[in-house]
Formats: sequence, C-alpha cells, structure tokens
Amino acid sequence: MSLIPSFFGNRRSSVFDPFSLNVWDPFRDFPLPSGYSSALSSQFPPETSAVVNARVDWKETPEAHVFKADLPGLRKEEVKVEVEDDGVLQISGQRGIEREDKNDTWHRWERSSGMFSRRFRLPENVKMDQIKASMENGVLTVTVPKVEEARKANVKAVEISG
Repeated sequence: MSLIPSFFGNRRSSVFDPFSLNVWDPFRDFPLPSGYSSALSSQFPPETSAVVNARVDWKETPEAHVFKADLPGLRKEEVKVEVEDDGVLQISGQRGIEREDKNDTWHRWERSSGMFSRRFRLPENVKMDQIKASMENGVLTVTVPKVEEARKANVKAVEISG
C-alpha cells in the first residue's frame, strides 16, 4: 500500500513503496557528457526495452510464493531460472533477433530482442530445494513452497481443585 496518495488513479507512486511502478532514476537531471549518454543508448537500444523490463507478478499464498512472468514468444529453452545460495531467485533469458532477408522491406519493428534478467530476494521461510517452474502460453510460473510453520500446541486448561 502506498504511503503517499496517488494523483493518477490507482497507480502507485510512492518512493516508500517497494512495489511502486515508478522507477527512480538518480541520473535523470544530472548533466552527463554527451559521449556517456550515447554509449548507454547503444548498449540498451529502445527496441530492447520491453525485454529488459520483463513484467513479473509475485503473490504469496498460504502454501507458496508464486512468480508469474510474461515472456511472449519465448520458448522454455530460452529462459533460465536460478536460485542462489543466499536466497535470490533469478529469471533470465534472451530473445534473438529474426534473421533479416535483404529483399524484405520493414514498415515497423516494435517487437523487442535482447537479454533480460530479474532478481528477487526470497524470504527465509521457503523450501529452496523444492522450487518448480513451468511455462505455458508465454507465461513462466515459478512456485516456491513455504516451510510449514510449527503448529501451535493445543493448550488445555486444567482446573485446580481444593
């Protein structure tokens, strides 16, 4: 929940909200040398922005944490799911560029290509050795089971006589 009310409908807009849709750019108003900005734009051209910013939903159920990533047009062989020892889940992959025929005339090229990587720190109450991933219709689903919490012992009141 956002600590600061949004003026743009239901969009989140708080720097205090870790799930905010707004990304703070510390260099937005910082004067950079012209060569620096052109080097960045050549490293991440605009046509790769959709892949670089792969959208991921993370929900927690009583049994597990479930991650769903929209990866349209990718096959499961092009996606990698890894878990590091320190409890970081990484979803990464690469979408290749279509081979271009010299006789073709492109009118619009909007589909993205390139590499993407998303990392999430998992909470401590998960079973790291039982993580499962599946991909169907361009949606990657990663299920991270939770450790069962110790059940509270039934406490029975004992009546004191005498």
